[in-house]
Amino acid sequence: MAESCNHDCSSCGTTCGQDTRKDLHEKPNELSSIKHVVAVVSGKGGVGKSLITGLLAVAMSRKGKHTGILDADITGPSIPKMFGVKGEVRATSAGAYPVRSAGGIEVMSTNLLLEKSTDPVVWRGPVISNMVKQFWQDIIWEDIDYLFIDMPPGTGDVPLTVFQSIQVDGIVIVTSPQELVSMIVAKAVKMAALMNVPILGLVENMSYFECPDCGKRHEIFGKSHIHEIADQYGLDVLARIPIVPNLASECDAGQIETVEGDYLGEAAQKILALDEK
Repeated sequence: MAESCNHDCSSCGTTCGQDTRKDLHEKPNELSSIKHVVAVVSGKGGVGKSLITGLLAVAMSRKGKHTGILDADITGPSIPKMFGVKGEVRATSAGAYPVRSAGGIEVMSTNLLLEKSTDPVVWRGPVISNMVKQFWQDIIWEDIDYLFIDMPPGTGDVPLTVFQSIQVDGIVIVTSPQELVSMIVAKAVKMAALMNVPILGLVENMSYFECPDCGKRHEIFGKSHIHEIADQYGLDVLARIPIVPNLASECDAGQIETVEGDYLGEAAQKILALDEK
């Protein structure tokens, strides 16, 4: 962004994300009804962002809220597998409908459009970004209290498309307990500020492993610095998720909705507070 930027993106032919002249947000399908949108983001891959997205949707569903997941990780979708969702997307002249999980969570993902779930999506950035827009505009999200967007890692085309095209009420930043976590959080925080999107808080995944025999906690990926980083940026720590082998196996089996434990109770309360705004 140039030092002389006046946030009028039409004047320079680029997009800095701060065009103050007009609202760039796209309207959802005219038959959709979505109260709140929460995006789950990370500055890097491999931190379990899709897992946290799935657990958040399940947590809110257990509180009696109708939830949906827009899987914006177009080239690496894992949400359908996690929820055991298969089948064809039902299309009508007015739009298409997401596929409903066994527990009633609405899911839309690229993998639901492929002939085989193992087929790769080999598309360029603009095509991927347009697909994300279609998931917002062409899919009919009926009576959704909370729509969660599972974002791809980083701060590239898709996150930019989501934040510019969709009115996001808040983001949850997912991290892991490694030394580079400070850089990961910093990137996500700065993009959120650039796009004027509120941050609901941080979730640290793979925080520790608790021995089932002695109860001792082992920090497999190193000492956590999440609270120090949260204080640095004035953010809340919403959860520290342990390494739980059963959790991974149930997700692999498509049974995330049957997972026991309240891993994201505080995060759910923070999201519920959106109803008060």
